[in-house]
Amino acid sequence: MSTFVIQPGERLAGRYRLDERVHDSGGAALWKATDETLARRVAIWTLTDAFGRTQDVVRSARAASRVADSRLTQVFDADDSGPVAYVVEEWVTGQSLHDLLTSEGPLGHEHAVGLVAEAAEAIAAAHAAGIFHLCLTPDKLFWSAGGAVKITGLSVDAAINGQPAGADPAVVDTVGLGRLLYAALTAQWPGNDPVGLPSAPIHEGHPAEPRHLRAGIPPQLNEVVCRSALQVSPTPARPVLRSVQEFASELTGMPRRIPLPSTPALGPAPSTAPDPGGSAAHGRAATPSPRTRSRSAPASERRGPAWRVVALGSGALVVVLAVVVGAWMLGRSWGVPDVESAGAESDPGDGAADSESEEDPDDEDLELLTPAGADSFDPEGDGDEHSDRAGEAIDGDNSTGWSTQGYTSAQFGNLKSGVGLLVDMGADVEVSELDLHLGDGGTDLEVRVGDEVDLGALSPVHSETGVSGELPVTLSEPAEGQYVLIWLTELPSDGSDYRATIHNVELRGNV
Repeated sequence: MSTFVIQPGERLAGRYRLDERVHDSGGAALWKATDETLARRVAIWTLTDAFGRTQDVVRSARAASRVADSRLTQVFDADDSGPVAYVVEEWVTGQSLHDLLTSEGPLGHEHAVGLVAEAAEAIAAAHAAGIFHLCLTPDKLFWSAGGAVKITGLSVDAAINGQPAGADPAVVDTVGLGRLLYAALTAQWPGNDPVGLPSAPIHEGHPAEPRHLRAGIPPQLNEVVCRSALQVSPTPARPVLRSVQEFASELTGMPRRIPLPSTPALGPAPSTAPDPGGSAAHGRAATPSPRTRSRSAPASERRGPAWRVVALGSGALVVVLAVVVGAWMLGRSWGVPDVESAGAESDPGDGAADSESEEDPDDEDLELLTPAGADSFDPEGDGDEHSDRAGEAIDGDNSTGWSTQGYTSAQFGNLKSGVGLLVDMGADVEVSELDLHLGDGGTDLEVRVGDEVDLGALSPVHSETGVSGELPVTLSEPAEGQYVLIWLTELPSDGSDYRATIHNVELRGNV
């Protein structure tokens, strides 16, 4: 390795461009960087000769890369064979627990449980693979702008900072999760390490229990914090938790909510969410765009206002048709001649009206089709194009949506021919019409329908170029299949990158 000073703009391995230094300490520097080969933002640790644990960090990064849980930041690359040793990780955009607590105060207990329980389940998956975090602090737990819980620094951060000597790693992570839950409930930190939060007051030689700092915390939840974060005065009635699996199991069944509200409050949480805003990575403040979705909400509620408008409109249409049919039947009973029996005496204009009335029944036969689910479709990339947000494109709410990743050009940085949103109908349906609600800019797209999740097996049935906003689509012929793919072939610019957004997809046809 070399001792030269690394500057912004330099490239590692011919593909990673270092854009901005985020943190620098003792020869280990964290960078906001760009993977120019895959046209995506990444986080990179660079390690110089002044850093004494390079091999430990690279070894830890390679081990962490084997844990497959989307809530843990991915490790993409790690190398210590060149002039500069480095580790390449997923760049996380969103708000850390530290950001949330310093800007908004303690979380409601259901949101605290939701956030930390997700983290516990992810860490438990890592422990099952023999990998430990060992450095769980509020700036490592994120609510991402993509609408998901993210934990940064699995194994790597501890190797950079120095792992605790002689400690049981399972207990270290259990205590860490308990402290995160303590902080989420009180906005105070029960440990001695500086994390940017006020220290919890000491009561009888140890940090005060959460219930002594805030009223309304359920006793069962308070007990979980005491048995994990505090690990003091164990009794048969209050045994300490010494594994993450035990900790996660204790939270199972407790009321939980994610995502987080804009203004957390103890007890039931409001349904509002913060407005979309800035971004940050690895512990820097930002305003994410989470969407509040209760896990137990019925499908009609998840579809939101747009679904209710459709339902009301359908009901009104049924009433109008009933009145028209009733009037026509009454007219027949009074002897009013119909158009067919009037022959040459009929008004020539009635023929046009008759043609329109003959077309209406076909339109009335179309049903609003309910998808079984949605996913991103990225057959030429890494297979995941913000799949955690795909469901927001079929929830009936135009304020939510699914977006592609950001690329360096409208043609996906010349890395692929397209990406898409795959809507699974659950069974074969006949699709006749679509209403697409797209983001700003001009997007080129195709609509494809078929029975297999394969680009070649999904037949193109419609295409558009340079479209945005509300886009009604009527297919020339009904298309049959289980899957409907909105295949994007050119992206609009958002000012810094190229990306497309689909806010909502409605399908009409016949089951």
